[in-house]
Formats: sequence, structure tokens, C-alpha cells
Amino acid sequence: MTEYAIRAENVVKRFGDFAAINNITLNVPKGSIYGFLGPNGCGKSTTIRVLTGLLHPSDGKVDVLGLEIPRQSELLRLKIGYMTQKFSLYDDLSVEENLEFIGQIFGMPRSELKVRINEQLKTYGLDQRRKQRVGGMSGGQKQRLSLAAATMHKPELLFLDEPTSAVDPENRREFWEQLFDLSDQGTTILVTTHYMDEAERCHRLAIMESGEIRADGEPET
Repeated sequence: MTEYAIRAENVVKRFGDFAAINNITLNVPKGSIYGFLGPNGCGKSTTIRVLTGLLHPSDGKVDVLGLEIPRQSELLRLKIGYMTQKFSLYDDLSVEENLEFIGQIFGMPRSELKVRINEQLKTYGLDQRRKQRVGGMSGGQKQRLSLAAATMHKPELLFLDEPTSAVDPENRREFWEQLFDLSDQGTTILVTTHYMDEAERCHRLAIMESGEIRADGEPET
């Protein structure tokens, strides 16, 4: 029997009379890259916020990494990484200082933190920029730093909300190579996109429109 990182059943999220997500059911196998394809405003980001416990569902059941959400969302926070399309690190800190700050948020011991920062800088090609202030970096460099920050604490599950929307095709390709590396190491990844070429690279794919999942399965080659 396949183990699932995420199980969501008949989930609804209403804002007043508006249903941003309407009766969606989702099963994300552990270790897979699961894509969410759909236009802006279709409910992809709202779905991620419900799955991470940032928003409470109006109806339905959500189980993420064996935890009942939103009741156990505080426990879930330590097991997941979350990267939004808007760059959310500190422009006035250096690359190294940003990673150190994130590690401290997750309570990493100082000795472990130093080793992990060096690993992440090497993995994401930022070793030569460790002292650079983030405000002066390119979009692709900021994107790599965001992924390094989101995976500092070695999360079991990574949520990526339109992570490549602000970078060029070459940086997008490099970013996806890094996602495959993470997946090979056992990390489950849920990624939202509106790029068809990215959707085709996912192991499984859900197509979302107007708050509903219209299709769900392996991308057709």
C-alpha cells in the first residue's frame, strides 16, 4: 500500500459566500513531486495554505505527514518547508546570515547549524556569495537562496508556491534539477505552477480550475 504524505478529503474553504476551494480530494504519495497546475486565482495558493495549517478548512479532513490539520499544525511546522513566489528573506542581511536566522528559528544547535549552512551554500552554488548582502543578488540567486532556506532543517515535505514565476528559463531548469535531487533523497514536494513544461516533469499532477480539481494522475508523455 502506498504511503501518503498528504491526504485531503472533500476539503472546502469559503471566504464569506465565495468557495476558494470546493470539495477537493488529494492524495500525495511520499517521495513524489506532485504538481498543481492552473491559472492564477484558481485556488492553488489557498489549497497550500490549508494543507500547511495557515488557513482552517471550512469543511473536510486534512492529514499531512500523519498529523491532523489544523489541530496539529504547530507540530507540522517543524517537518515542512514552505517557499512562496514572493521573496521573503531579508535584503539587508548576508546570504549566510539569512540561513543562520532560519536555522535558529527551527532550533538547530549552533554546531549543527554551522555545518548545515556550509552544506547548503555548497549545494545551491552560493559558497562564493556567503558574505554578500541579499539585496544585491539576481532573481536566480535569490531563488536558490530561498530553496536553501526552505530546506535548512531537512523537511520531509516541501511546499513550493509558484517558485519559478520570477526567473528566466535557464534558472528554472537548474531549479528543477535541484528538486529532483531533493526527491531522490526522499523529500516529498508539492509544487504549484502555471507552466506546462514544469507540470510535465512532475511524477503526478492535479489540474485545478475555479477551486476544483478537474484531473489528477500521471502527466501524459
